[in-house]
Amino acid sequence: MSMPVAAGSLPIQTIKLPAPVPVTTTRFRTPKKNIPQTKKERDALLAHIREFLVQEPLVPPMPLTELRVHAEKIIAATGYDPIYLHYAAVLLNNEMWRESLAAIPFERRLLLMPKCLRVESKCPAPFDEFGLLCKQCGLCTIQDFQNEAEALGYAVLVAEGSAIVMSLIQTGQIEAIVGISCLPVLERTFPYVESAAIPAIAVPLLQDDCIDTNVDIDWVWEYLHLTSDDKTRRLNLHALKDEVAAWFEPAALDRLVGPAVGAAEVIARNWLAGVGKRWRPFLTVAVYQALRDDPEEPVGEAVMMLAVAVECFHKASLIHDDIEDGDMERYGVMTVPGAHGVAAALNAGDLLIGEGYRLIAEANLPAEIKVAVLKVAADGQRALCRGQGAELDWAAHPAPLSPKQVLEIFRLKTAPAFEVALALGAAAAGRLDETRSALRAYSENLGIAYQIRDDMDDLGADAGANALDSFRPSILLAEALERATGEDQALLDSLWRRLTPAGATVDAIRQIAHTTKADDTCLLLLERYKQAAINSLQDVDNANLKGLLRRTLGKIFNDLEIKGWCSEFAPVTPAAVDPAAVDSAAAL
Repeated sequence: MSMPVAAGSLPIQTIKLPAPVPVTTTRFRTPKKNIPQTKKERDALLAHIREFLVQEPLVPPMPLTELRVHAEKIIAATGYDPIYLHYAAVLLNNEMWRESLAAIPFERRLLLMPKCLRVESKCPAPFDEFGLLCKQCGLCTIQDFQNEAEALGYAVLVAEGSAIVMSLIQTGQIEAIVGISCLPVLERTFPYVESAAIPAIAVPLLQDDCIDTNVDIDWVWEYLHLTSDDKTRRLNLHALKDEVAAWFEPAALDRLVGPAVGAAEVIARNWLAGVGKRWRPFLTVAVYQALRDDPEEPVGEAVMMLAVAVECFHKASLIHDDIEDGDMERYGVMTVPGAHGVAAALNAGDLLIGEGYRLIAEANLPAEIKVAVLKVAADGQRALCRGQGAELDWAAHPAPLSPKQVLEIFRLKTAPAFEVALALGAAAAGRLDETRSALRAYSENLGIAYQIRDDMDDLGADAGANALDSFRPSILLAEALERATGEDQALLDSLWRRLTPAGATVDAIRQIAHTTKADDTCLLLLERYKQAAINSLQDVDNANLKGLLRRTLGKIFNDLEIKGWCSEFAPVTPAAVDPAAVDSAAAL
């Protein structure tokens, strides 16, 4: 069935814009120099610390002098700048308390936040003797952290100073603390927490200037939800992803799939084994592991075959996408149609789809599970083609699309592949029916967020001079067109109509996106859909699945760095970002 999208005719009744999230995300402000500058660097340091504790287990509470000695070892071994020593010490102390915190019920924990997380110039919240009384205005992270923590059972304070905290500890009602604070305050309060000898996790603020600060949101969520009920909390996601990636080495594929026979299979196999992020097969395995009795058991060959099948479907869709868009390069290498021609590429894509279904059919799974897996894969294939069909209809009759119409294409085109990956893992574990609704909502928000990130990256710092040649519906350019005026508006309108206007260079489009604040709006939308993915797990009863998918979301987006949008221009302050701009961009 045709799905015309020209002239604003794309069906948009199904797309839902997530509720607002704070504008003060870590993307908009530069950290202090004694804290690693990028999210990727901070996550890497935390990973090093966790590995250090595997090799050299330490027992808390630990005196500050001894903690410093171990932090110095980590800094020396990893090559980080010694200026990060205090930051590393805080992270090390957190990880030492991690398992102790997990054993404390949520109802016996305190979430302590500083008032400087608020947007000071706009915050309507008053203060009483216990601290700030949040008015739920949605301008900062305080609202979201407080609501989630209280829903879990935490006591919550937005206050500073050790006196209140110590008095709560002395009542015996609080047995653990998850706190957010700047490094200077953490250093001053360390002796009090050490003397109390209770589990204390402190997520450092990214600035020390006591106004309009922000924090690593993903870290706060992870520590906030940490529970011993989640048996996947010790699962090394980095190692699991590396293991999945190894299955696509030529020798491993020969063992799992069988050797390639004939020229057509060689082309398809080389593409399957070539460059790729392997997120979809990773998701299949991650969900399967989360739903097992022992998440750390080795992955069986049947699930390996399902994971490879998921990547077969994905790589086939990329071949067909490149044919339809006329793309000659992907991942920095020639595409299959670019290297072998359209006919051979079309055949290779079809072959990979058949290969995926063959792997499912031959996997050693019970018949009822195999039927469920086949239906999931078939439904996903149909949904993906419908989404691609919507984009092709636009390509046949190009015209400007609203931000909401672009988001709907993302929902139709990108989300199904993630849903298939997640649902196959659940089906293999025999737990699809009880998880399907949550996995569908999670994958929809994950898929949209992932595509927003891709749109930003397409015009990021690494974008080539020909990045506009294969123009497709873009949320960044939809947002920019709605805000642009005069010549900028005319240029973007022509670009949407594929008229290759004069002056439509990557640099010019990036400057328009920045001038109109379309880049800021897209980053806010990205955070909103990431948060919506997390929120979709609230009603999931399985602690393993809930915890693992929350961490997986952080891993996916922490590993996908958007280059160029947040560093080459002056950092955006919270006051400079208008939350209403996001709402009007895709208003319901």
